[in-house]
Amino acid sequence: MTVKESVLKATESAQQAPAKLIIASRESRLAMWQAQHVRARLAALYPSCSVEILGMTTRGDQILDRTLSKVGGKGLFVKELEVAMAEGRADLAVHSLKDVPMELPEGFELAAVLEREDPRDAFVSNDYASLAELPAGAVVGTSSLRRQSLIAARFPQLVIKPLRGNLDTRLGKLDRGEYAAIILAAAGLKRLGLPQRIRAVLEPEESLPAAGQGAMAIEIVRSARSDGLDLRALLAPLNHDATARAVAAERKVSKVFGGSCQIPLAAFATVEGSTMRLRAMVATPDGQRTAKAEVAGSWEHPEFLGEQVSILLADQDAHGILEACKQEAAETSQDA
Repeated sequence: MTVKESVLKATESAQQAPAKLIIASRESRLAMWQAQHVRARLAALYPSCSVEILGMTTRGDQILDRTLSKVGGKGLFVKELEVAMAEGRADLAVHSLKDVPMELPEGFELAAVLEREDPRDAFVSNDYASLAELPAGAVVGTSSLRRQSLIAARFPQLVIKPLRGNLDTRLGKLDRGEYAAIILAAAGLKRLGLPQRIRAVLEPEESLPAAGQGAMAIEIVRSARSDGLDLRALLAPLNHDATARAVAAERKVSKVFGGSCQIPLAAFATVEGSTMRLRAMVATPDGQRTAKAEVAGSWEHPEFLGEQVSILLADQDAHGILEACKQEAAETSQDA
């Protein structure tokens, strides 16, 4: 959507903006920053509308002693917010898009995707400048099987251990010396005003981002409201077209392979002019088996590009790789 179209839609929607909107959000500092950012954007568009935030604690925030891949996946971060919307306690929810499952519950949809922040991974350490500087046996923390597989493939001498909790909790564990380094999303650190904690950014060539990484999305209930308000139209000015198309391609790859935090899968699209470049990867957690693919084409058909790169991955036995991941996860669960 162009700037002019956004302004026109905002002008039209302003005539029907409600007296109040409620945003459901997790209560972590980063999640609240995201909700406050959306609140400020909406307040600027619709000055007569009061925008409030309903802070909530999700199951994903409560379970910190196990990895997400073992307790139900990313949906644990959004379920309570969706319940609040279904019950009418909130009108919309703001998410980090990489935390949103590929399949939404019946009746829900993503109404807008905001412009992407830095999509790259960040190397954070108090003592070392890069992964290459870490000595053999150094402990690296990450909550992501994707990051684990990429690190293991390049630096098999390092010890990779799970790292859960919100951003401040993870940084606290690093500062207490529990890890020599941790890998985080650069976007979160930048949004919270902590870019100085980033010792090095990992370029996509060495650490391909997760689908949707760095992007924020707004989820709503699809059904018509009793007051006749068109929430999708109201939120349309916040949608960033290039980002929305890029993440549509990325999420298509994840959807094809049943993408979740239970499998090491990366998908990252960039747009230059009318051309989209999509890169994707699936791997085993130890990084020993990997499939990689890349396609380029018109940005008008992002999901088609997602399908094309998925075919290329499948030709490299991506399904076999992911089946090995699931078997390993099942065995680990039984041992636990």
